[in-house]
Amino acid sequence: MPLEKEGILSLEELARLPAWPSPERLAQGPVVIIECAQEIPCNPCEDACRQGAITVGEPITNLPQLAEDKCTGCGLCIAECPGQAIFVVDLTYSDTEATVQLPREFLPLPDKGEWVDGLDRAGEKVCAARVLKVLNPAVFDRTPVITVAVPKEFAMQVRNIARRG
Repeated sequence: MPLEKEGILSLEELARLPAWPSPERLAQGPVVIIECAQEIPCNPCEDACRQGAITVGEPITNLPQLAEDKCTGCGLCIAECPGQAIFVVDLTYSDTEATVQLPREFLPLPDKGEWVDGLDRAGEKVCAARVLKVLNPAVFDRTPVITVAVPKEFAMQVRNIARRG
């Protein structure tokens, strides 16, 4: 698959991945988005999904497949991805905002209620984001999961955050 920019897939390229949810599923509530385009030996996401919504199968180098009708958007797969390529997006959060759950391994972690900058895949600021939740249980093995609220139009772009100040 040709890359638009070195190492950064465009939204059009991402939408062709087998683990990209349909617009209809995105409109139904929280759903996983797996931005994995590398055919490498990896399948922790498959094991993490209790609903069986993510399948890698054999060979282990297959790209993850999403059975979107099985995905509840629980986010248990986010911290399991060593490539930090898994997110959960909820376009139904409010009339004007969506939520994005993302992995965050930089310290210090943001606080609930803190305003941060929402960054795109290239690390460029695209919007302001409000931290709704910070999950860091031991079972996540040092990969906290942050939930941020962003303007709906940026939900498919925001994939990282930067603390302000």
